[in-house]
Amino acid sequence: MLPGFHKNSLDDGNKHRASKEKPYVSLQCGRQRRFITFRWQIHPMKKAIYCLLLNLWFYYLPAQFAIDTTHGDTTHLVQQKENIITSSTIIKVENMGAIINTPLSELRPTISADGNLLFFIRENDPHNTNYNSVRNSQDIWFSMRDSFGVWSEAVHLGYPLNTTYYNSVFWISPDNNRILIRGAFVNGDYAGNGVSMCWLQEDGYWSKPEALLIKNYYKYDRGIRSGAMMAHDGKTLLLYMSPDKGSSINDLFVSLLQPNGTWSEPKSLGKKINLPNNDEMTPYLAADGETLYFSSDRAGGLGDNDIWMCKRLDDSWQKWSDPVNLGSPINTPEWDAFFTLDAGGEYAYLTNSEDGFGESDIVKVKLLEKERPKPIVLVSGNVYNAKTKQPLCASLLYETLPDGVEAGNGISSAIDGSFKIVLPYDKNYLIRATADKFFAQSENLNLDSLVKVGYKEIHKDLYLMPIEIGQVVRLNNVFFDFDKWDLRPESFVELDRVVKLLEDNPAIEIEMSAHTDSYGSDDYNFKLSDNRARSVMEYILSKGIATTRIISHGYGETVPVAPNDTPENRQLNRRVEFKILKN
Repeated sequence: MLPGFHKNSLDDGNKHRASKEKPYVSLQCGRQRRFITFRWQIHPMKKAIYCLLLNLWFYYLPAQFAIDTTHGDTTHLVQQKENIITSSTIIKVENMGAIINTPLSELRPTISADGNLLFFIRENDPHNTNYNSVRNSQDIWFSMRDSFGVWSEAVHLGYPLNTTYYNSVFWISPDNNRILIRGAFVNGDYAGNGVSMCWLQEDGYWSKPEALLIKNYYKYDRGIRSGAMMAHDGKTLLLYMSPDKGSSINDLFVSLLQPNGTWSEPKSLGKKINLPNNDEMTPYLAADGETLYFSSDRAGGLGDNDIWMCKRLDDSWQKWSDPVNLGSPINTPEWDAFFTLDAGGEYAYLTNSEDGFGESDIVKVKLLEKERPKPIVLVSGNVYNAKTKQPLCASLLYETLPDGVEAGNGISSAIDGSFKIVLPYDKNYLIRATADKFFAQSENLNLDSLVKVGYKEIHKDLYLMPIEIGQVVRLNNVFFDFDKWDLRPESFVELDRVVKLLEDNPAIEIEMSAHTDSYGSDDYNFKLSDNRARSVMEYILSKGIATTRIISHGYGETVPVAPNDTPENRQLNRRVEFKILKN
Protein backbone atom coordinates (compact mmCIF):
# COMPACT_ATOMS: atom_id res chain seq x y z
CA MET A 1 0.00 0.00 0.00
CA LEU A 2 1.30 3.44 -0.90
CA PRO A 3 2.24 6.01 1.78
CA GLY A 4 -0.64 8.20 2.82
CA PHE A 5 -3.29 5.66 1.85
CA HIS A 6 -5.35 3.27 3.88
CA LYS A 7 -8.59 1.40 3.37
CA ASN A 8 -10.87 4.35 4.14
CA SER A 9 -8.47 7.13 3.24
CA LEU A 10 -9.98 8.49 0.06
CA ASP A 11 -13.08 8.47 -2.09
CA ASP A 12 -12.68 5.06 -3.71
CA GLY A 13 -10.24 5.16 -6.55
CA ASN A 14 -6.91 6.37 -5.21
CA LYS A 15 -3.86 6.19 -7.35
CA HIS A 16 -0.26 7.20 -6.95
CA ARG A 17 0.45 10.44 -5.12
CA ALA A 18 3.95 11.84 -5.48
CA SER A 19 5.67 13.85 -2.80
CA LYS A 20 3.80 16.95 -3.98
CA GLU A 21 0.49 15.20 -3.38
CA LYS A 22 -0.69 14.92 -6.99
CA PRO A 23 -4.41 14.15 -7.28
CA TYR A 24 -5.33 10.51 -7.61
CA VAL A 25 -7.23 11.17 -10.83
CA SER A 26 -5.35 12.62 -13.81
CA LEU A 27 -6.95 13.41 -17.16
CA GLN A 28 -4.96 15.27 -19.78
CA CYS A 29 -7.14 16.38 -22.65
CA GLY A 30 -4.89 18.98 -24.24
CA ARG A 31 -5.02 22.73 -24.03
CA GLN A 32 -8.27 24.58 -23.94
CA ARG A 33 -9.09 26.51 -27.08
CA ARG A 34 -10.76 29.89 -27.13
CA PHE A 35 -12.42 31.16 -30.30
CA ILE A 36 -13.75 34.60 -31.19
CA THR A 37 -17.25 34.67 -32.69
CA PHE A 38 -18.07 37.13 -35.48
CA ARG A 39 -21.57 38.28 -36.39
CA TRP A 40 -21.87 37.91 -40.18
CA GLN A 41 -24.00 40.39 -42.10
CA ILE A 42 -22.83 39.70 -45.69
CA HIS A 43 -24.02 37.82 -48.73
CA PRO A 44 -24.13 34.01 -48.11
CA MET A 45 -21.86 33.25 -51.11
CA LYS A 46 -19.25 35.73 -49.95
CA LYS A 47 -19.59 34.35 -46.44
CA ALA A 48 -18.84 30.83 -47.69
CA ILE A 49 -15.75 32.03 -49.58
CA TYR A 50 -14.49 33.93 -46.53
CA CYS A 51 -15.01 30.86 -44.34
CA LEU A 52 -13.04 28.69 -46.77
CA LEU A 53 -10.15 31.16 -46.90
CA LEU A 54 -10.18 31.53 -43.12
CA ASN A 55 -10.07 27.73 -42.64
CA LEU A 56 -7.15 27.42 -45.10
CA TRP A 57 -5.32 30.20 -43.29
CA PHE A 58 -5.71 28.42 -39.94
CA TYR A 59 -4.75 25.08 -41.46
CA TYR A 60 -1.42 26.21 -42.88
CA LEU A 61 -0.56 28.65 -40.13
CA PRO A 62 2.26 27.41 -37.83
CA ALA A 63 2.06 27.60 -34.07
CA GLN A 64 0.41 30.90 -33.13
CA PHE A 65 -0.19 33.00 -30.08
CA ALA A 66 -3.67 32.95 -28.55
CA ILE A 67 -5.32 34.93 -25.80
CA ASP A 68 -5.27 32.92 -22.56
CA THR A 69 -8.50 33.58 -20.69
CA THR A 70 -8.03 30.73 -18.23
CA HIS A 71 -7.17 33.02 -15.34
CA GLY A 72 -9.19 36.03 -16.40
CA ASP A 73 -6.11 37.86 -17.81
CA THR A 74 -7.03 38.74 -21.40
CA THR A 75 -3.73 40.51 -22.07
CA HIS A 76 -1.40 37.56 -21.42
CA LEU A 77 -0.39 35.69 -24.59
CA VAL A 78 0.56 32.02 -24.49
CA GLN A 79 1.89 29.99 -27.37
CA GLN A 80 -0.24 27.11 -28.67
CA LYS A 81 1.97 24.19 -29.60
CA GLU A 82 -0.56 22.81 -32.09
CA ASN A 83 -3.13 24.72 -34.07
CA ILE A 84 -4.00 22.09 -36.68
CA ILE A 85 -7.44 20.49 -36.72
CA THR A 86 -7.05 16.73 -36.34
CA SER A 87 -9.31 13.87 -35.29
CA SER A 88 -8.21 14.35 -31.68
CA THR A 89 -8.88 18.09 -31.56
CA ILE A 90 -12.45 17.83 -32.85
CA ILE A 91 -13.55 16.97 -29.32
CA LYS A 92 -14.12 20.13 -27.33
CA VAL A 93 -12.64 20.17 -23.81
CA GLU A 94 -14.12 22.91 -21.65
CA ASN A 95 -12.95 23.86 -18.17
CA MET A 96 -15.90 24.52 -15.86
CA GLY A 97 -14.25 27.77 -14.78
CA ALA A 98 -13.47 29.59 -11.54
CA ILE A 99 -17.06 29.29 -10.33
CA ILE A 100 -16.36 25.55 -9.84
CA ASN A 101 -12.60 25.14 -9.86
CA THR A 102 -10.07 26.64 -7.43
CA PRO A 103 -6.31 26.40 -6.75
CA LEU A 104 -7.29 23.31 -4.72
CA SER A 105 -8.11 19.90 -6.20
CA GLU A 106 -11.61 19.30 -7.57
CA LEU A 107 -12.33 15.62 -8.21
CA ARG A 108 -14.96 13.02 -9.11
CA PRO A 109 -17.79 14.97 -10.82
CA THR A 110 -21.30 13.52 -10.73
CA ILE A 111 -23.85 15.20 -13.00
CA SER A 112 -27.65 15.00 -12.86
CA ALA A 113 -29.67 13.56 -15.75
CA ASP A 114 -30.92 17.01 -16.80
CA GLY A 115 -27.38 18.40 -16.63
CA ASN A 116 -28.34 21.12 -14.13
CA LEU A 117 -26.93 19.78 -10.86
CA LEU A 118 -23.27 18.93 -10.34
CA PHE A 119 -21.72 17.26 -7.29
CA PHE A 120 -17.96 16.91 -6.92
CA ILE A 121 -15.19 16.51 -4.35
CA ARG A 122 -13.07 19.43 -3.21
CA GLU A 123 -9.92 18.52 -1.35
CA ASN A 124 -8.37 20.41 1.58
CA ASP A 125 -10.79 23.33 1.54
CA PRO A 126 -10.87 25.14 4.92
CA HIS A 127 -14.68 24.70 4.87
CA ASN A 128 -14.34 20.90 4.77
CA THR A 129 -15.73 19.29 7.89
CA ASN A 130 -12.48 17.59 8.91
CA TYR A 131 -10.04 20.07 7.39
CA ASN A 132 -8.18 20.53 10.68
CA SER A 133 -8.07 16.87 11.65
CA VAL A 134 -7.08 14.88 8.54
CA ARG A 135 -4.66 15.29 5.69
CA ASN A 136 -6.27 15.65 2.23
CA SER A 137 -9.82 15.82 3.58
CA GLN A 138 -12.42 15.41 0.82
CA ASP A 139 -15.92 16.85 1.08
CA ILE A 140 -18.91 17.04 -1.26
CA TRP A 141 -19.57 20.37 -2.96
CA PHE A 142 -22.25 21.20 -5.49
CA SER A 143 -23.28 23.76 -8.10
CA MET A 144 -26.55 24.39 -9.97
CA ARG A 145 -27.04 25.64 -13.53
CA ASP A 146 -29.77 28.20 -14.21
CA SER A 147 -32.03 28.56 -17.25
CA PHE A 148 -29.39 30.70 -18.96
CA GLY A 149 -26.78 27.95 -18.66
CA VAL A 150 -24.82 29.75 -15.94
CA TRP A 151 -23.43 27.71 -13.04
CA SER A 152 -23.77 28.99 -9.48
CA GLU A 153 -20.79 29.37 -7.20
CA ALA A 154 -19.95 26.01 -5.64
CA VAL A 155 -21.41 25.40 -2.18
CA HIS A 156 -20.27 23.03 0.58
CA LEU A 157 -22.97 20.42 1.16
CA GLY A 158 -22.65 20.33 4.93
CA TYR A 159 -24.42 18.15 7.50
CA PRO A 160 -25.66 15.40 7.46
CA LEU A 161 -23.58 14.41 4.41
CA ASN A 162 -19.99 15.54 4.96
CA THR A 163 -19.45 13.76 8.24
CA THR A 164 -16.49 11.45 7.52
CA TYR A 165 -12.94 12.18 6.42
CA TYR A 166 -13.49 11.30 2.76
CA ASN A 167 -16.93 11.90 1.25
CA SER A 168 -18.34 11.61 -2.25
CA VAL A 169 -21.57 11.33 -4.26
CA PHE A 170 -21.76 8.26 -6.49
CA TRP A 171 -25.09 8.95 -8.21
CA ILE A 172 -27.96 11.45 -8.52
CA SER A 173 -31.39 10.08 -9.38
CA PRO A 174 -32.98 11.52 -12.56
CA ASP A 175 -35.58 13.29 -10.38
CA ASN A 176 -32.78 14.91 -8.30
CA ASN A 177 -34.58 13.69 -5.17
CA ARG A 178 -32.09 10.96 -4.17
CA ILE A 179 -28.33 10.68 -4.00
CA LEU A 180 -26.09 7.66 -3.44
CA ILE A 181 -23.03 8.39 -1.30
CA ARG A 182 -19.87 6.67 -0.19
CA GLY A 183 -19.95 4.66 3.06
CA ALA A 184 -22.47 2.60 4.99
CA PHE A 185 -24.46 4.69 7.48
CA VAL A 186 -26.93 3.57 10.13
CA ASN A 187 -29.24 6.32 11.41
CA GLY A 188 -26.81 8.84 9.96
CA ASP A 189 -23.73 7.40 11.71
CA TYR A 190 -20.83 6.02 9.69
CA ALA A 191 -20.57 2.24 10.11
CA GLY A 192 -17.95 1.19 7.54
CA ASN A 193 -17.57 0.42 3.86
CA GLY A 194 -20.62 0.32 1.61
CA VAL A 195 -23.06 2.74 0.00
CA SER A 196 -25.96 4.73 1.41
CA MET A 197 -28.98 6.63 0.08
CA CYS A 198 -30.24 10.11 1.02
CA TRP A 199 -33.61 11.65 0.15
CA LEU A 200 -34.47 15.30 -0.42
CA GLN A 201 -36.88 16.42 2.33
CA GLU A 202 -39.71 18.93 2.35
CA ASP A 203 -37.50 21.51 4.09
CA GLY A 204 -35.01 21.35 1.21
CA TYR A 205 -32.33 19.49 3.18
CA TRP A 206 -31.05 15.98 2.59
CA SER A 207 -32.09 13.22 4.96
CA LYS A 208 -29.58 11.32 7.04
CA PRO A 209 -27.95 8.62 4.89
CA GLU A 210 -29.10 5.02 5.28
CA ALA A 211 -27.03 2.06 4.07
CA LEU A 212 -28.26 -0.16 1.25
CA LEU A 213 -28.54 -3.72 2.53
CA ILE A 214 -26.54 -5.72 -0.02
CA LYS A 215 -26.43 -9.47 0.55
CA ASN A 216 -22.95 -10.71 1.57
CA TYR A 217 -21.41 -7.37 0.64
CA TYR A 218 -18.39 -7.77 2.90
CA LYS A 219 -17.36 -10.96 1.10
CA TYR A 220 -16.61 -8.84 -1.95
CA ASP A 221 -15.28 -5.56 -0.56
CA ARG A 222 -11.96 -6.67 0.96
CA GLY A 223 -9.49 -4.78 -1.24
CA ILE A 224 -7.84 -1.37 -1.03
CA ARG A 225 -10.60 0.63 -2.69
CA SER A 226 -14.22 0.30 -3.74
CA GLY A 227 -17.07 2.35 -5.14
CA ALA A 228 -20.42 2.22 -6.91
CA MET A 229 -22.96 3.86 -9.18
CA MET A 230 -26.68 3.39 -9.66
CA ALA A 231 -28.36 3.00 -13.03
CA HIS A 232 -31.04 5.60 -13.77
CA ASP A 233 -33.75 2.95 -13.27
CA GLY A 234 -33.08 3.10 -9.50
CA LYS A 235 -32.97 -0.69 -9.23
CA THR A 236 -29.58 -1.62 -10.69
CA LEU A 237 -26.43 -1.07 -8.64
CA LEU A 238 -22.99 -1.39 -10.24
CA LEU A 239 -20.03 -1.82 -7.89
CA TYR A 240 -16.26 -2.15 -8.15
CA MET A 241 -14.29 -3.90 -5.43
CA SER A 242 -12.04 -6.88 -4.76
CA PRO A 243 -12.88 -10.07 -2.83
CA ASP A 244 -9.15 -10.55 -2.20
CA LYS A 245 -7.96 -9.00 1.02
CA GLY A 246 -5.64 -6.03 0.48
CA SER A 247 -5.83 -6.32 -3.32
CA SER A 248 -5.63 -3.32 -5.63
CA ILE A 249 -7.10 -5.32 -8.52
CA ASN A 250 -10.85 -4.65 -8.75
CA ASP A 251 -13.66 -6.30 -10.65
CA LEU A 252 -17.09 -4.96 -11.65
CA PHE A 253 -20.28 -6.39 -10.12
CA VAL A 254 -24.03 -5.88 -10.39
CA SER A 255 -26.60 -6.01 -7.57
CA LEU A 256 -30.36 -5.79 -8.18
CA LEU A 257 -33.14 -4.34 -6.03
CA GLN A 258 -35.33 -7.04 -4.47
CA PRO A 259 -39.09 -6.84 -3.72
CA ASN A 260 -38.38 -6.48 0.02
CA GLY A 261 -36.13 -3.45 -0.53
CA THR A 262 -32.81 -5.26 -0.05
CA TRP A 263 -30.22 -5.84 -2.76
CA SER A 264 -29.08 -9.12 -4.30
CA GLU A 265 -25.65 -10.63 -3.77
CA PRO A 266 -23.11 -8.97 -6.10
CA LYS A 267 -22.64 -10.80 -9.40
CA SER A 268 -19.60 -10.45 -11.66
CA LEU A 269 -20.13 -8.73 -15.00
CA GLY A 270 -18.37 -11.63 -16.69
CA LYS A 271 -15.05 -12.55 -18.24
CA LYS A 272 -15.16 -10.06 -21.09
CA ILE A 273 -15.31 -7.17 -18.59
CA ASN A 274 -13.33 -8.59 -15.67
CA LEU A 275 -9.96 -9.72 -16.98
CA PRO A 276 -7.89 -11.98 -14.66
CA ASN A 277 -4.96 -9.70 -13.90
CA ASN A 278 -6.33 -6.27 -14.68
CA ASP A 279 -7.98 -3.55 -12.65
CA GLU A 280 -11.58 -2.69 -13.66
CA MET A 281 -13.25 0.13 -11.76
CA THR A 282 -15.48 3.27 -11.77
CA PRO A 283 -18.33 1.91 -13.94
CA TYR A 284 -20.89 4.26 -15.43
CA LEU A 285 -24.04 2.90 -17.07
CA ALA A 286 -25.52 5.43 -19.47
CA ALA A 287 -29.18 6.44 -19.48
CA ASP A 288 -30.00 3.94 -22.25
CA GLY A 289 -29.33 1.13 -19.75
CA GLU A 290 -26.99 -0.61 -22.22
CA THR A 291 -23.85 1.47 -22.75
CA LEU A 292 -21.22 0.88 -20.07
CA TYR A 293 -18.14 3.05 -19.54
CA PHE A 294 -15.45 1.89 -17.13
CA SER A 295 -11.80 2.35 -16.26
CA SER A 296 -9.27 -0.42 -16.86
CA ASP A 297 -5.53 -0.93 -17.19
CA ARG A 298 -5.98 -3.72 -19.76
CA ALA A 299 -3.76 -4.01 -22.83
CA GLY A 300 -4.48 -1.63 -25.71
CA GLY A 301 -4.66 1.55 -23.67
CA LEU A 302 -2.66 4.74 -23.90
CA GLY A 303 -0.81 4.24 -20.63
CA ASP A 304 -2.20 3.60 -17.17
CA ASN A 305 -5.96 3.13 -16.59
CA ASP A 306 -8.08 4.26 -19.55
CA ILE A 307 -11.81 4.75 -20.16
CA TRP A 308 -13.40 1.89 -22.13
CA MET A 309 -16.89 1.51 -23.59
CA CYS A 310 -19.02 -1.56 -24.34
CA LYS A 311 -22.69 -2.53 -24.81
CA ARG A 312 -24.82 -4.89 -22.70
CA LEU A 313 -26.31 -7.55 -24.99
CA ASP A 314 -28.96 -9.13 -22.74
CA ASP A 315 -30.39 -9.12 -19.21
CA SER A 316 -27.93 -11.68 -17.83
CA TRP A 317 -25.31 -8.96 -17.20
CA GLN A 318 -22.77 -11.48 -18.49
CA LYS A 319 -22.83 -10.83 -22.24
CA TRP A 320 -21.16 -7.67 -23.56
CA SER A 321 -19.74 -6.35 -26.78
CA ASP A 322 -15.98 -6.11 -27.00
CA PRO A 323 -14.79 -3.13 -24.93
CA VAL A 324 -13.46 -0.22 -27.03
CA ASN A 325 -10.89 2.32 -25.83
CA LEU A 326 -12.22 5.90 -26.13
CA GLY A 327 -8.80 7.15 -27.19
CA SER A 328 -7.24 10.59 -26.93
CA PRO A 329 -7.93 13.19 -25.63
CA ILE A 330 -10.35 11.48 -23.22
CA ASN A 331 -7.60 9.01 -22.35
CA THR A 332 -4.01 10.02 -21.60
CA PRO A 333 -0.76 8.30 -20.59
CA GLU A 334 -1.85 9.00 -16.99
CA TRP A 335 -4.53 7.36 -14.82
CA ASP A 336 -8.02 8.05 -16.21
CA ALA A 337 -11.29 7.22 -14.45
CA PHE A 338 -14.56 8.71 -13.14
CA PHE A 339 -16.43 9.19 -16.40
CA THR A 340 -20.01 10.47 -16.07
CA LEU A 341 -22.69 11.74 -18.49
CA ASP A 342 -25.90 13.70 -18.48
CA ALA A 343 -28.97 11.92 -19.88
CA GLY A 344 -28.52 13.50 -23.29
CA GLY A 345 -25.22 11.64 -23.65
CA GLU A 346 -23.57 14.54 -25.44
CA TYR A 347 -21.21 15.70 -22.69
CA ALA A 348 -18.96 13.74 -20.38
CA TYR A 349 -17.70 15.28 -17.13
CA LEU A 350 -14.20 14.41 -16.00
CA THR A 351 -11.20 15.60 -14.01
CA ASN A 352 -8.33 17.37 -15.78
CA SER A 353 -4.91 18.26 -14.36
CA GLU A 354 -3.57 20.32 -17.28
CA ASP A 355 -3.56 24.12 -17.63
CA GLY A 356 -6.23 24.66 -15.02
CA PHE A 357 -6.80 26.58 -11.82
CA GLY A 358 -5.32 23.99 -9.45
CA GLU A 359 -3.84 20.51 -9.29
CA SER A 360 -7.02 19.11 -10.85
CA ASP A 361 -10.14 20.73 -12.32
CA ILE A 362 -13.60 19.63 -13.41
CA VAL A 363 -14.01 19.77 -17.20
CA LYS A 364 -16.64 18.65 -19.67
CA VAL A 365 -15.96 16.99 -22.99
CA LYS A 366 -18.25 16.94 -26.01
CA LEU A 367 -18.26 13.36 -27.26
CA LEU A 368 -18.04 12.12 -30.81
CA GLU A 369 -21.16 10.38 -32.11
CA LYS A 370 -19.54 6.92 -31.94
CA GLU A 371 -18.79 7.43 -28.24
CA ARG A 372 -22.34 8.31 -27.22
CA PRO A 373 -25.05 6.01 -25.85
CA LYS A 374 -28.41 5.51 -27.55
CA PRO A 375 -30.77 8.51 -27.30
CA ILE A 376 -33.43 8.46 -24.59
CA VAL A 377 -36.52 10.37 -23.49
CA LEU A 378 -36.50 12.37 -20.26
CA VAL A 379 -40.03 12.53 -18.85
CA SER A 380 -40.63 15.29 -16.30
CA GLY A 381 -43.71 16.49 -14.50
CA ASN A 382 -45.38 17.05 -11.14
CA VAL A 383 -47.65 14.94 -8.98
CA TYR A 384 -50.73 16.73 -7.61
CA ASN A 385 -53.69 16.04 -5.37
CA ALA A 386 -56.47 15.89 -7.99
CA LYS A 387 -58.97 17.42 -5.57
CA THR A 388 -56.94 20.30 -4.08
CA LYS A 389 -54.32 20.67 -6.86
CA GLN A 390 -51.61 20.77 -4.19
CA PRO A 391 -48.27 19.04 -4.95
CA LEU A 392 -47.72 15.55 -3.56
CA CYS A 393 -44.70 13.49 -2.61
CA ALA A 394 -45.36 10.15 -4.28
CA SER A 395 -43.55 6.97 -5.26
CA LEU A 396 -43.30 6.32 -8.97
CA LEU A 397 -42.94 3.06 -10.84
CA TYR A 398 -42.67 2.66 -14.57
CA GLU A 399 -43.43 -0.60 -16.34
CA THR A 400 -43.19 -1.83 -19.89
CA LEU A 401 -46.41 -2.65 -21.73
CA PRO A 402 -48.05 -5.02 -22.35
CA ASP A 403 -46.03 -7.35 -20.08
CA GLY A 404 -46.15 -5.13 -16.97
CA VAL A 405 -42.45 -5.70 -16.17
CA GLU A 406 -41.05 -3.07 -13.82
CA ALA A 407 -38.50 -0.93 -15.68
CA GLY A 408 -37.55 1.49 -12.91
CA ASN A 409 -38.61 3.68 -10.02
CA GLY A 410 -38.50 7.24 -8.76
CA ILE A 411 -40.06 9.66 -6.29
CA SER A 412 -41.63 13.07 -6.64
CA SER A 413 -40.23 15.98 -4.67
CA ALA A 414 -41.60 16.60 -1.20
CA ILE A 415 -41.27 20.32 -1.99
CA ASP A 416 -43.17 20.76 -5.25
CA GLY A 417 -44.13 17.26 -6.40
CA SER A 418 -41.70 17.38 -9.33
CA PHE A 419 -40.22 14.23 -10.85
CA LYS A 420 -38.01 13.11 -13.73
CA ILE A 421 -37.53 9.65 -15.19
CA VAL A 422 -35.39 8.40 -18.05
CA LEU A 423 -36.93 6.04 -20.63
CA PRO A 424 -35.31 4.38 -23.66
CA TYR A 425 -37.10 4.48 -27.00
CA ASP A 426 -38.72 1.44 -28.71
CA LYS A 427 -41.13 0.52 -25.92
CA ASN A 428 -44.46 1.55 -24.44
CA TYR A 429 -44.54 2.44 -20.76
CA LEU A 430 -46.99 2.83 -17.94
CA ILE A 431 -45.99 5.41 -15.32
CA ARG A 432 -47.72 4.97 -11.97
CA ALA A 433 -47.70 7.27 -8.96
CA THR A 434 -48.76 6.06 -5.50
CA ALA A 435 -49.21 7.85 -2.18
CA ASP A 436 -50.83 6.89 1.11
CA LYS A 437 -54.63 7.41 1.13
CA PHE A 438 -54.67 8.08 -2.64
CA PHE A 439 -55.59 5.80 -5.50
CA ALA A 440 -52.59 5.04 -7.67
CA GLN A 441 -52.74 7.00 -10.91
CA SER A 442 -51.09 5.85 -14.13
CA GLU A 443 -50.38 7.30 -17.53
CA ASN A 444 -49.43 5.52 -20.73
CA LEU A 445 -46.48 6.68 -22.85
CA ASN A 446 -46.09 5.21 -26.33
CA LEU A 447 -42.43 5.68 -27.18
CA ASP A 448 -42.20 2.89 -29.76
CA SER A 449 -43.97 5.13 -32.27
CA LEU A 450 -41.61 8.09 -31.80
CA VAL A 451 -38.97 8.80 -34.40
CA LYS A 452 -35.51 8.57 -32.83
CA VAL A 453 -34.51 12.18 -33.34
CA GLY A 454 -32.05 12.14 -30.44
CA TYR A 455 -32.49 13.22 -26.85
CA LYS A 456 -36.07 14.32 -26.18
CA GLU A 457 -37.94 15.78 -23.20
CA ILE A 458 -41.63 15.20 -22.48
CA HIS A 459 -43.74 16.83 -19.73
CA LYS A 460 -46.46 14.77 -18.05
CA ASP A 461 -48.28 15.73 -14.84
CA LEU A 462 -49.97 13.10 -12.66
CA TYR A 463 -53.06 13.67 -10.48
CA LEU A 464 -53.82 11.35 -7.57
CA MET A 465 -57.41 11.05 -6.37
CA PRO A 466 -57.95 10.83 -2.61
CA ILE A 467 -59.85 7.77 -1.46
CA GLU A 468 -63.08 9.50 -0.43
CA ILE A 469 -66.80 8.88 -1.03
CA GLY A 470 -67.91 10.48 -4.28
CA GLN A 471 -64.43 10.71 -5.83
CA VAL A 472 -64.19 9.59 -9.45
CA VAL A 473 -60.98 7.90 -10.60
CA ARG A 474 -60.15 7.63 -14.30
CA LEU A 475 -58.40 4.47 -15.46
CA ASN A 476 -56.03 5.60 -18.20
CA ASN A 477 -54.69 2.22 -19.20
CA VAL A 478 -57.79 0.14 -19.92
CA PHE A 479 -57.90 -0.78 -23.61
CA PHE A 480 -60.42 -2.28 -26.03
CA ASP A 481 -60.30 -2.94 -29.74
CA PHE A 482 -62.46 -0.75 -31.97
CA ASP A 483 -66.18 -1.51 -31.67
CA LYS A 484 -65.51 -4.27 -29.10
CA TRP A 485 -65.69 -4.70 -25.35
CA ASP A 486 -63.25 -7.54 -24.79
CA LEU A 487 -60.40 -6.35 -22.58
CA ARG A 488 -56.98 -6.25 -24.20
CA PRO A 489 -54.22 -7.92 -22.11
CA GLU A 490 -52.36 -4.66 -21.45
CA SER A 491 -55.40 -3.57 -19.39
CA PHE A 492 -54.79 -6.17 -16.71
CA VAL A 493 -51.92 -4.26 -15.03
CA GLU A 494 -54.22 -1.28 -14.40
CA LEU A 495 -57.21 -3.35 -13.28
CA ASP A 496 -55.11 -5.41 -10.89
CA ARG A 497 -54.45 -2.19 -8.98
CA VAL A 498 -58.19 -1.66 -8.61
CA VAL A 499 -58.39 -5.20 -7.24
CA LYS A 500 -55.61 -4.41 -4.76
CA LEU A 501 -57.39 -1.23 -3.66
CA LEU A 502 -60.51 -3.23 -2.89
CA GLU A 503 -58.53 -5.93 -1.12
CA ASP A 504 -56.66 -3.41 1.04
CA ASN A 505 -59.84 -1.45 1.84
CA PRO A 506 -62.60 -4.03 2.47
CA ALA A 507 -65.24 -1.37 3.23
CA ILE A 508 -64.98 0.32 -0.16
CA GLU A 509 -67.76 -0.18 -2.72
CA ILE A 510 -67.50 1.23 -6.24
CA GLU A 511 -69.42 1.85 -9.45
CA MET A 512 -67.47 0.99 -12.61
CA SER A 513 -68.54 3.11 -15.59
CA ALA A 514 -67.62 3.47 -19.26
CA HIS A 515 -68.14 6.46 -21.57
CA THR A 516 -67.96 7.22 -25.30
CA ASP A 517 -67.62 10.27 -27.51
CA SER A 518 -70.50 11.59 -29.62
CA TYR A 519 -69.79 9.53 -32.73
CA GLY A 520 -72.49 6.94 -33.43
CA SER A 521 -76.13 6.71 -32.36
CA ASP A 522 -77.25 7.06 -28.76
CA ASP A 523 -78.34 3.42 -28.61
CA TYR A 524 -75.06 2.20 -30.04
CA ASN A 525 -72.99 4.25 -27.59
CA PHE A 526 -75.06 3.14 -24.59
CA LYS A 527 -74.71 -0.51 -25.56
CA LEU A 528 -70.98 -0.27 -26.23
CA SER A 529 -70.23 1.59 -22.99
CA ASP A 530 -72.47 -0.70 -20.90
CA ASN A 531 -70.77 -3.83 -22.25
CA ARG A 532 -67.32 -2.35 -21.65
CA ALA A 533 -68.17 -1.41 -18.05
CA ARG A 534 -69.55 -4.89 -17.47
CA SER A 535 -66.43 -6.48 -18.97
CA VAL A 536 -64.23 -4.54 -16.54
CA MET A 537 -66.46 -5.49 -13.59
CA GLU A 538 -66.36 -9.17 -14.51
CA TYR A 539 -62.56 -9.11 -14.60
CA ILE A 540 -62.46 -7.65 -11.09
CA LEU A 541 -65.00 -10.17 -9.82
CA SER A 542 -62.88 -12.96 -11.29
CA LYS A 543 -60.13 -11.96 -8.87
CA GLY A 544 -62.28 -12.80 -5.84
CA ILE A 545 -63.94 -9.46 -5.08
CA ALA A 546 -67.50 -9.88 -3.72
CA THR A 547 -70.34 -9.05 -6.11
CA THR A 548 -71.86 -6.75 -3.47
CA ARG A 549 -68.91 -4.37 -3.70
CA ILE A 550 -69.04 -3.38 -7.37
CA ILE A 551 -71.69 -2.42 -9.91
CA SER A 552 -71.29 -1.38 -13.55
CA HIS A 553 -73.01 1.17 -15.74
CA GLY A 554 -72.58 2.47 -19.30
CA TYR A 555 -73.32 6.16 -19.85
CA GLY A 556 -72.68 6.43 -23.56
CA GLU A 557 -72.01 10.05 -24.54
CA THR A 558 -74.17 11.62 -21.82
CA VAL A 559 -71.38 12.55 -19.37
CA PRO A 560 -68.62 14.24 -21.40
CA VAL A 561 -65.63 15.83 -19.71
CA ALA A 562 -64.82 17.99 -22.74
CA PRO A 563 -66.60 19.21 -25.90
CA ASN A 564 -66.61 16.64 -28.69
CA ASP A 565 -65.07 19.12 -31.13
CA THR A 566 -61.49 17.86 -31.57
CA PRO A 567 -59.82 14.43 -31.75
CA GLU A 568 -58.04 15.19 -28.48
CA ASN A 569 -61.28 16.06 -26.65
CA ARG A 570 -63.06 13.03 -28.04
CA GLN A 571 -60.19 10.91 -26.73
CA LEU A 572 -60.77 12.43 -23.27
CA ASN A 573 -64.44 11.48 -23.42
CA ARG A 574 -63.72 7.85 -24.35
CA ARG A 575 -62.87 6.55 -20.91
CA VAL A 576 -63.35 4.03 -18.12
CA GLU A 577 -63.58 5.23 -14.53
CA PHE A 578 -64.94 4.28 -11.15
CA LYS A 579 -66.69 6.19 -8.40
CA ILE A 580 -66.29 5.42 -4.69
CA LEU A 581 -69.81 4.80 -3.35
CA LYS A 582 -68.93 3.70 0.16
CA ASN A 583 -65.80 3.81 2.31
